[in-house]
Amino acid sequence: MRIRAATRGSALARWQTNHLIGLLASVHPEVDVEVVVVETTGDLDRITPLEQMGGQGVFVKEVQAAVLDGRADIGVHSAKDLPALTPEGLVFACVPGRADARDALVGCRWADLPDGATVATGSIRRRAHLAHLRPDLGFAGLRGNIATRLEKAAGFDAIVMAAAALDRLGIRPDVVDRLDPSVLLPQVGQGAVAVECRTDDDGVREMLVAVEDAVARRTVDAERAFLAELGAGCDLPIAAHAVIDGDEVLLTGAISSPDGAVLVREARRSADGPTLGRTLARYLLDERGGTELLESQ
Repeated sequence: MRIRAATRGSALARWQTNHLIGLLASVHPEVDVEVVVVETTGDLDRITPLEQMGGQGVFVKEVQAAVLDGRADIGVHSAKDLPALTPEGLVFACVPGRADARDALVGCRWADLPDGATVATGSIRRRAHLAHLRPDLGFAGLRGNIATRLEKAAGFDAIVMAAAALDRLGIRPDVVDRLDPSVLLPQVGQGAVAVECRTDDDGVREMLVAVEDAVARRTVDAERAFLAELGAGCDLPIAAHAVIDGDEVLLTGAISSPDGAVLVREARRSADGPTLGRTLARYLLDERGGTELLESQ
């Protein structure tokens, strides 16, 4: 059997795709995977701030289109890049694993950042959460692939990156501080790989089930339910992080103003992750001022 896997061409995206190929080979040695590299809007424009490009979806839409139009059979993504809603004709088929979901401060430890330090990041979530704790910090935009961002790090007091990206590419900067979620709550799905395929492709869906990581899937489903309940039109910084605690999912979610002046956050637990995600989102919207935050934008 031969399948085609669509992916972005970055080093991290290729690592994730090769990882999936290795997992598939271990359980389906008869499957031959052809890699189809696709350039996305986010790859072509590395200057415009992500929030001005429409935020989520700029790194996945073209990959999804390649699966829908038959150029590929599966699309391999960083789960954090996926919008809340899966396009008609596709199914979120598999989460083959999740690495460290935390963000990492590169160049300086959080406790050692001087007053008025400049932190570079292209993420409004990262800016908002850090500014909420440290209003004295200044922020600079930072776009580009992992190598490009690291090359620019010397121009700032610190930059923020996903810990999973550093780990997967074997990059070990001299100073790395993995930030506890109590300091910087991760992006929905951060650290997880996500695989989509066509809804009617039963053979591929069945094949992908064999490489599903049940724990990773459970946490990602809870986080994505939180995101979906907030609504596709929500442009505020959103964060959610789930862990498995015994038989339950412990989910922490947050919404904030873009400048971090207002940040509402709550943690709850339940055995039903998707219901938990939706319930937590409604609580933040209805009881903690989230709706007012949305209306103020």
